[in-house]
Amino acid sequence: MHILDAIGNTSMIRLRKVVPPDCADIFVKLEWENPTGSMKDRAALAMISLAECDGRLKPGDTVVEYTGGSTGASLAFVCAAKGYRLRIVSSEAFSREKLDQMAALGAELTLVPSEGGLTTKKLILDMIEAARCLSREPHTYWTDQLGNHDSIAGYHALGEEIWTQTNGEIDAFVHCVGTSASSRGVATALKRHKPSLEVVVVEPAESSVLLGGPAGPHKIEGVGIGYTPPLWDQSLVDGIVPVRTEDAKAMARRLAREEAIFAGTSSGANVAAAIRVAQRLGRGAKVVTLMADSGLKYVSTDVYRPR
Repeated sequence: MHILDAIGNTSMIRLRKVVPPDCADIFVKLEWENPTGSMKDRAALAMISLAECDGRLKPGDTVVEYTGGSTGASLAFVCAAKGYRLRIVSSEAFSREKLDQMAALGAELTLVPSEGGLTTKKLILDMIEAARCLSREPHTYWTDQLGNHDSIAGYHALGEEIWTQTNGEIDAFVHCVGTSASSRGVATALKRHKPSLEVVVVEPAESSVLLGGPAGPHKIEGVGIGYTPPLWDQSLVDGIVPVRTEDAKAMARRLAREEAIFAGTSSGANVAAAIRVAQRLGRGAKVVTLMADSGLKYVSTDVYRPR
């Protein structure tokens, strides 16, 4: 068995303590079981493997990407396994653990300054431009996650896993939007089986651009880029729920203490939004969401060390 074969087939459990009475059941997929502790392993493997297959990425090439950390760690993992040099553009706005994990796996980091450690549209665009400059060097492949359709294919298997683990008894899927590849990939797979299934996406309330609001700074890492992501497909989405950063952090802490589920901020946002959907659907329905990554990526942040 190869290390890359360890990606996928993650566990699913039902939440028991944080869900209010008279709600639908809420199930969470433990994506931290992937090798780097994040669902992004699925997208990273798809982006590298599909680029190898059609010759965009050749032996000896260097891979370049901009990332808040989880995609970078996943790319570093895949590139280490396959023998590619990796150059990452990131920022001190993202957790120290994520930056350290990327470096530990061999990524060469370029850090772009942020505005007070916050995720903003300007930061994302500055990171993209820095990666674009690096990508102009010879023998370089830029994965460009926000515009890379290969990443969507990486999540089709996740949708199939959810369908199988619920025995097809699922009424809604809820998940945060970053690149939108994961929600789009999962929704595509699930709606093939059940077109009536609701897909509800989540975004930071402070930057609720998908609902027509203004872009703003927030601290839900990995999501809410401040503009509609290029991979966004409105036709697959049945609803959009905004969640405040503080509510996402509070739910992440509750999950750890009440459910023994140690996850990141976007996972807290996922559950906060899933509860709203579950309250609307009521008893007898089933809602599934994702624990996108491990809380181990955030132990130095104010998610788990309130300042």
